[in-house]
Amino acid sequence: MFTAEDKALLAGKGMTEEQVEAQLQIFKKGFPYLKLKRAASLDCGILSPSQEDCKRYEGIWQAYKNEGKAVVKFVPASGAASRMFKNMFEFLDAPYNTPTTDFEKAFFAGIRDFAFYEELDAVCNRNDGMGVEALMAAGQYKRIVANMLGAEGMDYGRLPKGLLKFHNYEKGARTPMEEHLVEAALYAASNGHAEVHFTVSTEHRTLFERLLKDKLSEYENTYGVVFHVSFSEQKPSTDTLAATMENEPFRVEGKLLFRPGGHGALIENLNDLSADIVFVKNIDNVVPDRLKGDTVSYKQVLAGILVDLQRKAFEYLHKLDSGNYSHADIEEIIRFVQQSLYCRREDVKELEDAELVIYLRSKLNRPMRVCGVVKNVGEPGGGPFLAYNSDGTLSLQILESSQIDTSNPEYVAMFKNGTHFNPVDLVCAVRNYKGDKFNLPDYVDRNTGFISFKSKNGKELKALELPGLWNGAMSDWNTVFVEVPLSTFNPVKTVNDLLREQHQ
Repeated sequence: MFTAEDKALLAGKGMTEEQVEAQLQIFKKGFPYLKLKRAASLDCGILSPSQEDCKRYEGIWQAYKNEGKAVVKFVPASGAASRMFKNMFEFLDAPYNTPTTDFEKAFFAGIRDFAFYEELDAVCNRNDGMGVEALMAAGQYKRIVANMLGAEGMDYGRLPKGLLKFHNYEKGARTPMEEHLVEAALYAASNGHAEVHFTVSTEHRTLFERLLKDKLSEYENTYGVVFHVSFSEQKPSTDTLAATMENEPFRVEGKLLFRPGGHGALIENLNDLSADIVFVKNIDNVVPDRLKGDTVSYKQVLAGILVDLQRKAFEYLHKLDSGNYSHADIEEIIRFVQQSLYCRREDVKELEDAELVIYLRSKLNRPMRVCGVVKNVGEPGGGPFLAYNSDGTLSLQILESSQIDTSNPEYVAMFKNGTHFNPVDLVCAVRNYKGDKFNLPDYVDRNTGFISFKSKNGKELKALELPGLWNGAMSDWNTVFVEVPLSTFNPVKTVNDLLREQHQ
């Protein structure tokens, strides 16, 4: 199937023929749907800590940080902002020249409130000899948008979200990258040091590094923290082969076409970090300083819950290793696994002693994550569920709509009526009870992911998305869900989201 040129291409990417053949098999067979028990809720699988509990967990987190543990804030930041400006690209191509849709009218009505307004005004003056107000008065609305999106202007149509100006301050506008540095100083700094890791695209890495160089000392001085900032890119070995509609390798001028494997590929980048605890949060979910209070508090609550659960798991693992445990001890460990980690096995009481210990050890000795979830307000995306695993156990999982069998009305109802939503608000423990790093790719469910339909040079193709970072790629982790306030979830999906009160 593969030519000598194909094999050289695979070798250069760090991929094997077996990997690519396995991907082709997925195109042929598809991904199996998950078997669901129910959507997680406050009475089944989602914790809602009291104010007193929250204070206690914040204290646990502060004490843990003082032990000098390695804490990293991990921010996926490679996505381009082009989708954020979809409506404005459509305006440029529209047969009319003045704002017509509600979206276009809202954009121009609020244009002075965007943090990038001053820069846009300057670019318009430079390129057209008129500022934004004058261009609007002259009916030249499309010139304003062209100056915002085009390469001859601010180039916002091509830049990543992390480098766009989101929020205004007296000292000047801030980008999401800068807001994440501030967040790291406020809840992830340990002994005066804060480590932040951004995953970026190759084409934008230099721009991130340049902004960091310009701004780093300012934030270190303001927050009294030494930042250690690193960058990585998706590995070529995580790319996936494109297929024809007949499930054969898709070729362009005879060469195999590969595509990025989606954010699930970032499990490799996460695995490369040297850390004890990792915070994971999307690049566009940031707020100005005046609204950071809830975010900072609840990040510490999530981390405190994680540390508390991890210590108990470690204690039980050491006890099992020692062989010095009673029947009552085993009962206690079973309760912890089933009630605190929400990992259920129906026949657990029927297992022989040796088999039971092996089972408990396997469920305790895994990476662990505590995930903030918010009340569902109709946002598209994944949610918290209780799902069956391949070994027959039940556990908590974050599911995307593509993993749900839409021909099953019961499952569709579960997804549609779920009370909570996944805002990508994770705190992860990635070392075992002996202090060694887990190899995170070992805990990926390869049977998750999805196939999408794209085109290249006018020809239809099938594209393969790897198991998503917070669903399939973390499927075999211990997972705990905690309700966090909606105020901690403020994503920017369109440019007009920046006009919302939470971003002003």
